[in-house]
Amino acid sequence: MSTESLERQTRSYLQSNVPQIQDHGGHFEIEDVDEAAGEVTVAIGGACSGCGIAPMTMNAIRTRLPDEINDIETVTVRRISGPRAAVMPDKTEEMEEMDEYTDYSPPF
Repeated sequence: MSTESLERQTRSYLQSNVPQIQDHGGHFEIEDVDEAAGEVTVAIGGACSGCGIAPMTMNAIRTRLPDEINDIETVTVRRISGPRAAVMPDKTEEMEEMDEYTDYSPPF
């Protein structure tokens, strides 16, 4: 499989299965694809930079991409921010302790 094809598959998966990123004013970039190692690096930014539950989205991308795309073994996801981005504190631990999030899995 070519790097372009792996990148195209990754982009297609994210656009189809994680529309919340763009729906909520965020965006993603596929920063790097290492076909030989099966590694993909995805950066999320825009509104995601300041979102307190972005770590949950990042974790979902990190764990689901290898399950959905055969040639991906490892996914790195990082936040990117512009000079005026306000990064909110990570609320993941707090949310994981709340009963209403016991079985929470992002809807993608």
